[in-house]
Amino acid sequence: MKVTVSMITLNEEGAVAKVVADIRRVVPDAEILIVDSSRDRTAEVAEELGCRVIKQFPPKGYGPAMDRAVREAGGDIVVTLDCDDTYPVEDIPKLVHLIDADFDLVNATRLAKRPKAMPFANYIANRVFAWTARLLHGIKTTEVHSGMRAYRKSMIDAIEWNANGPALPVDMLIIPHRRGYRVTEIPIEYRERIGASTLQRFRSTLWTFKRLWNARAVR
Repeated sequence: MKVTVSMITLNEEGAVAKVVADIRRVVPDAEILIVDSSRDRTAEVAEELGCRVIKQFPPKGYGPAMDRAVREAGGDIVVTLDCDDTYPVEDIPKLVHLIDADFDLVNATRLAKRPKAMPFANYIANRVFAWTARLLHGIKTTEVHSGMRAYRKSMIDAIEWNANGPALPVDMLIIPHRRGYRVTEIPIEYRERIGASTLQRFRSTLWTFKRLWNARAVR
C-alpha cells in the first residue's frame, strides 16, 4: 500500500532537511506531506527536496494543521512524524507492517520507559494522561500524545473529531479505539530535538483532560 509521511512544521528550517533525508533513506517511495505555518524557510527547503507542501498561514494552530496533514494525505497508510528529529524514522517500516497486518492504528509510544530527552515533569504528566485514558476509556496505552503514529487512511476518512484547539492527538487515538477500530502500540526511542520547543504546557494539559472527558460521548 502507498505510504504518506505527514508532518506539520513551525519554523523547522534547522531540522527539515535532515528529517526529510532520513525519511527518503528508510521509505524512499513514500509521499512526504508538510503542512507549514513557518516564518522561516522551512517550506522552501521542503519544496526543494521534493515534498508536497501546504501553506497554512497565518497559523491556525496545531489541531487544524494536523487534521489537514492526515486528511489530505494521498497514501493508503498515513504516518505522522514531528519534524524536529526526535522520533526514529527507522521504525516507520514497523508501523507500516502492522497496518499491513490488519491493524487500523499503531501508536508509537515514547514512554515504555522514561526517555532521557524528556523533562521529568513532562514524563509524569504524560503518564497521568495515559492512566486517565485507561480509566475513562479502557484503552491499554502508555501515551496519548505521541507525534509518531500510523493510521489506515480509510479509517481517518470515516472518523470525525474536533480539530480546533490543542491536544488533538488525544482524540486521534481515543476516538478510533471507542469506535472499535484495531489499535496497537509499540515502544520507540525518543531523542533530543533540533530547535526550540513550541509546547504550551498549561493550555495543552487543560485541553488533554477536556478531550479525554468529552470522548466518553463517542459510542
